[in-house]
Amino acid sequence: MIIGITGSSGAGKSTICEILKKEYNVKIINADQIAKRLSNKGTNYMNDIIKSFGNDIVDEKGELKRKKLGQIIYNNPEKRKKLNDCTFKYIKKEIEEEIERNKEDITIIDAPLLFECGLEKLCDKVIGIISKRDLQIERIVARDNIDYKQAESRLNAQEDNEFYIKKCDVIIENNNDMEDIEKKIRKVAQSYKIN
Repeated sequence: MIIGITGSSGAGKSTICEILKKEYNVKIINADQIAKRLSNKGTNYMNDIIKSFGNDIVDEKGELKRKKLGQIIYNNPEKRKKLNDCTFKYIKKEIEEEIERNKEDITIIDAPLLFECGLEKLCDKVIGIISKRDLQIERIVARDNIDYKQAESRLNAQEDNEFYIKKCDVIIENNNDMEDIEKKIRKVAQSYKIN
């Protein structure tokens, strides 16, 4: 079985995936980690990004300036779409290859842009992770070491909770109550026969 886990930035997808990995026999495929790996110097993906956004987005060693690229795309929907179109193509291919190689019964695709990337088509079920907006902003600020305004504009550029509530098979609300989250995960695990 393939399960997609999605939600906007700071919703707590990684927390949910960590619990699933620790407690259950599942394989986690993390789309963000794949994107980071793909953006290493010299990869086809990285060369495409430089072609689209120019040499300003790499440092003197040829490494991607993530914050700089983030500032460009979060303030410009057209450029964000350009980056996403390029990224989705490479990420989808990598994820499909990882699924092929996986020997576990349950594969979990952790992808913030699961629907936008078309990855939901690979999934039997999709779990949406949502959270209170102020908590999400706090988490983004702490995680990415950016200010409140930047975190807010990043969140504004993404889908809201309503989008996930409509599109996902199951919703887990993650508002920092670990006991509640673990209970919800157990319930989902039972219904999907994850053990």
